[in-house]
Amino acid sequence: MATLLRTPAGRRADALVERVADNPVLALADRGEPVVQPEPAPPPPEEPGRALALSDVIAAPSGAGEALIRLAYRMGVPGHALSQPFRRPQALRVLATVESPNRGDRAAGTALRAGHFLVHGVRLPISGIDFAGSGRPAPAVERVLHSFSWLADLAASAPRADCTPVAERITGLWLHAHRQPGKGPAWEVEHAGLRLVAWLVHAPLVLAGNDKALKSNMLAAIAETASWLDRKVPREGAGLGQVAGWAGIVAAGLLLPHGKPRRLYGEAGLVKALGDMVGEDGGVLSRCPAAQLDAIRLLTDLIACYEAVEITPLPALEVMRELLVPPLLALRHGDGALGNWQGQAAIPADRVNAAIEASGVRTRPLAAVEGWGYSRIKAGDTLVQFDTAPPPRARHVRTGCASTLAFELSDGPARVIVNCGGAALAGGQVPARIGQGLRATAAFSTLTLDNANSTAVLLHGQLGKGVETVELERRMIPGRGREATRIEAAHDGYAQRFGLTHRRILTLSGDGTELAGEDILVPSSNKGKRGKIAFAIRFHLGRGVEVQLSGDRRGASLLLPDGRLWQFRLGGDRAGAGEITLSAEDSLWVDGDGRPHATEQLVIEGLALRSGGQFSWLLKKTG
Repeated sequence: MATLLRTPAGRRADALVERVADNPVLALADRGEPVVQPEPAPPPPEEPGRALALSDVIAAPSGAGEALIRLAYRMGVPGHALSQPFRRPQALRVLATVESPNRGDRAAGTALRAGHFLVHGVRLPISGIDFAGSGRPAPAVERVLHSFSWLADLAASAPRADCTPVAERITGLWLHAHRQPGKGPAWEVEHAGLRLVAWLVHAPLVLAGNDKALKSNMLAAIAETASWLDRKVPREGAGLGQVAGWAGIVAAGLLLPHGKPRRLYGEAGLVKALGDMVGEDGGVLSRCPAAQLDAIRLLTDLIACYEAVEITPLPALEVMRELLVPPLLALRHGDGALGNWQGQAAIPADRVNAAIEASGVRTRPLAAVEGWGYSRIKAGDTLVQFDTAPPPRARHVRTGCASTLAFELSDGPARVIVNCGGAALAGGQVPARIGQGLRATAAFSTLTLDNANSTAVLLHGQLGKGVETVELERRMIPGRGREATRIEAAHDGYAQRFGLTHRRILTLSGDGTELAGEDILVPSSNKGKRGKIAFAIRFHLGRGVEVQLSGDRRGASLLLPDGRLWQFRLGGDRAGAGEITLSAEDSLWVDGDGRPHATEQLVIEGLALRSGGQFSWLLKKTG
């Protein structure tokens, strides 16, 4: 396969339009122009579950009447004046009961009924929560409180009658703190959009009780939030926040009276926002597994809203959900949980499986998620995940990490090589003071130069200058028995500062028992610099892996919790500017419940010449 050159953001789903600019099928829905479907060409052979018609990823064509309604609503004409212009407006109510297949966390719901929130393992008494947000909790806690994702957890924990008093209590406290739309974390578009969807999907929990005053306040809050989103979402930047905002608008358009104009307005915005958020292979451009999972769950809830009012969902929504699932499956390890990427912890298998089952999508993992940037190799029981793309662009980033060319390795259910993860959960069980460190290159299993990040790590999850392009080549090579898979990737994150490009080659044998690696430093210009520079290649070890260094300090034994044994060995070459050492140091790994665990890491250290160097190593399964 030829070498590919990748830029940070990947390609958007709607960038597919560029390939067939003359095709009338690609007219956008909000133009309201009727579209003549051409005779479809036979689809090329593709991986099962991936043969999707191009026209399916955009909104269905609409007539001139709907386009006019959409335009009038966008200009501020009330929905009831457009849907029923000569009748009195209907009383505000939720028109249908939504039965979403999404299920919440039963343990978190049980904790709510016992009087406290359970967020990434941290117990927070309901009575002690400052819903107004004057003293800001950790971002992960804010998200749970203000998105009302806890409603799904509560609904999963017990019969509705047992949950309603708890839901009414918390909702009443929140509404008292937020009488009107305003500023602050509660009124971030993402939180507001998710909250509106949660209110509508779980309306019986907060509207079916005997508290008439709360019911009135709740309905008013639903209407005010929908109107607020109508104004704010079009100005929101691309990403899950904008998608959540448009989803809230569409849900309100489906489930509130006189909603058709709002629904048409929201659908056009939602489809465009999905195109801005998702790459052409189905990976979200934030490159964040948690955002990928959240997007799948959100679309499942929204499609359930369509079904509740017996309106056929937009085909684009179901197709987009089908696009989102295979890349997420590619980041599952042998234990079914996700890898630690872009600030997230190892999201547990039961949460991933529940979201996939609820979506109804049945497909295989995507082997080469080139747009999303995670290459996957599987042979035997061994699975490798390799970050082969630049970090996300600023407008997509959530909790950005300098992880380019890091990898993770699992053997069956056991994780052998990992990344620390958990930066997005800092402030819970993960101490806030180490949140920045968990985003650094040194927190990932890759090479660092002069203890510097390959991409600058800034405050509030943002990233600065660093990796701009990644070269990638993947091919099969002859091996003993079955063919081996070889992936070669290189990034330019150290080129400007140190005049060196980091190139990493990973080769997994056909039976999965050997992973050979080479880390190569190549001068980025013809004029090589003189001198030396410190380097370190880190291999963070999975939880429970016992490490024993060899007598010559050139290798190590890695004993997995289930008794399997891997050997690590430095290559025979000693391409450096002095002695190269192998040591075992302390590390940590954050699990899917947000708990940090003390672990160890292997570190290859030494001095490299500014003119370049090559460092090879081998991981071999021996028992």
